[in-house]
Amino acid sequence: MAPQIPMESPTCLIENRPDGTLVVDEKAMHILLNIRQPVVVVAIVGLYRTGKSYLMNRLAGKRKGFCLGATVQGQTKGIWVWCLPHPRRPDHTLVLLDTEGLGDVQKGNTQNDSWIFALAILLSSTLVYNSMGTIDEVALEKLHYVTELTKKIHTKSSGRCQEEENSAEFVRFFPAFIWAVRDFTLQLEIDGQRITGDEYLESALKLQQGNTEQIQKCNMPRLCIRRFFPSRKCFTFDRPANKRKLAQLEELEEEDLEPDFLEPMNDFSEHIWNTSQSKMLPGGRVVSGTMLANLAKNYVESINSGQVPCLENAVQALAEIENAAAVREALSRYEELMKERLKLPTETVEELLGVHAEYEREATGVFMAHAFGDHLEKFQADLVRNLQERKEEFCRRNEQVSSDHCLAVLMDLSQELDDGITKGIYSVPGGYQRFLEKQHEIVEKYRLVSGKGIQAEMALEEFLRSKKSVAESILQMDKTLSDKEKEIEAERARAQEAQLQQQFLKQNQDRLTQMVEDQKRTLQEQLQLLQEKMERDKEAWREETERVVQHKLKEREQLLKEGFSQKASEMQNEIHRLKKGNYISNSSTVMSALAKTLHTTLFLIGQGLHPPPSLFPVPCPKPSKADGELDLACCSTELVVISPGPSKAANLQLNAIDDS
Repeated sequence: MAPQIPMESPTCLIENRPDGTLVVDEKAMHILLNIRQPVVVVAIVGLYRTGKSYLMNRLAGKRKGFCLGATVQGQTKGIWVWCLPHPRRPDHTLVLLDTEGLGDVQKGNTQNDSWIFALAILLSSTLVYNSMGTIDEVALEKLHYVTELTKKIHTKSSGRCQEEENSAEFVRFFPAFIWAVRDFTLQLEIDGQRITGDEYLESALKLQQGNTEQIQKCNMPRLCIRRFFPSRKCFTFDRPANKRKLAQLEELEEEDLEPDFLEPMNDFSEHIWNTSQSKMLPGGRVVSGTMLANLAKNYVESINSGQVPCLENAVQALAEIENAAAVREALSRYEELMKERLKLPTETVEELLGVHAEYEREATGVFMAHAFGDHLEKFQADLVRNLQERKEEFCRRNEQVSSDHCLAVLMDLSQELDDGITKGIYSVPGGYQRFLEKQHEIVEKYRLVSGKGIQAEMALEEFLRSKKSVAESILQMDKTLSDKEKEIEAERARAQEAQLQQQFLKQNQDRLTQMVEDQKRTLQEQLQLLQEKMERDKEAWREETERVVQHKLKEREQLLKEGFSQKASEMQNEIHRLKKGNYISNSSTVMSALAKTLHTTLFLIGQGLHPPPSLFPVPCPKPSKADGELDLACCSTELVVISPGPSKAANLQLNAIDDS
């Protein structure tokens, strides 16, 4: 879905106030929150007055947009956003983030620069670092912000060694890295051999030999770039035009630009349009504009509160928001389909439960497509509870529609009988037999009427019961019958009433059995869906871990080649920590917890009680199987047979829940 609010020009996303406070702009938030499709987020960082905004305008396919300046004063403040239809992917939105220039002498707040740099990394899927001249020691020294990332960002919320954890896990969170070297006038050659921009970057990132403090300081930004960013690329650009024309850069036509600038500029744009990936969370979760807005808000709130942003906490907070929205969306879809396609009244309970089962599966599919995170089962249990309550509401509505229709039919059919009773035509000798014949005629006609629904027998029983006192009165007044005959007739009427009552009770018990079976089906299907979801998530995590490990192995080989065996050993430790990590290591516990929660939820609904929203899973004490396997013994589908109202069994179950 394309942005609902078209953006003709960029707007401020994160305002950088004079006191150093960062504020998320409501207008930009509103725009992002309305983008439900995946976003490809490209952010640009670099020193102020280095032409960052012009590059972003070119990526937008526009001459004007992000503010340019022709003086030494920086123009962009904070982080500005421009959401555009992606030029290569119809189902994606291209989100461009232009950041405030780093090192502006008018600010005098290097901490603020570090946060802008960190936010650009956290929000983007591709980060462009823009610099002037060449990649030399001065340029690398100015990239000192990257060396501060382990202090500015934590990946884990635990108390483990943050620096070690960050170094190993940052690759999961970090964007692809592109170094854009502006006003580059040198020949791309080393030892007389032509090289590519990428080779130029890798050559510049080689570590210097030695253990002095100065050399370690020089190597630090190189190491951080090599360790943290999953991919690296470099583009070099000559000046776009001669000095006199630079002040009117926005007005220049393509033919007015220098070929040595225009060609790499086009390559740069095509590379980003064609290869930049969607913004993703660890585990392969694709980020939408809505999610990006909530991430930005979470990070800014953490920074303003004086805390170090924790990526794990931010993802979990985002999961809470998205999962709650997924529950609402799934329920909305269920109700929409049920109201649109369920024709009331249904002739049988099976018919309604069949429709419910179909749309329950579709609603759960909607939920599973959007839900993610470590506490998925909590929201799934909430979804099941709400779906069961809505099913019961449709059952009640089905009964009511059927009952109303049946009563209307019986009222119409019995009009002549009621008139005769009022006129006293049955209060004469032989009247009782005429009354029975008329009543039998009504019953026969009633049974021939179609579309009565599931309350047909109950409505008939109530109708006959309503005529019971009249029938007894007419029977007693009928002079043609002896006392013995009247007694026999009264006994026959009682037997007929008992038979109808027995049929109704059996029908009602059959309905209860069907409801229990439907609950069993729900439980089994929900457990199976969660199992499949967790397996997919685990596989995505394994694949991502393998990509990270391959990146680390490549870096380790490079370190060994350069003669840094100690650093290669440290890299091997990072690889070991990554391989050791096990995503959803408690998957069996999660399955057991969901099983218990669903049992309790379905039981309480069956007892006519409403489970509290806070009733969420607790670990099941039964032993579970190997990681990720469903323990069917623990996830038994045995349910207590439900009764029409609260019972002693329900109270015992509630007490057991409290005790647990």
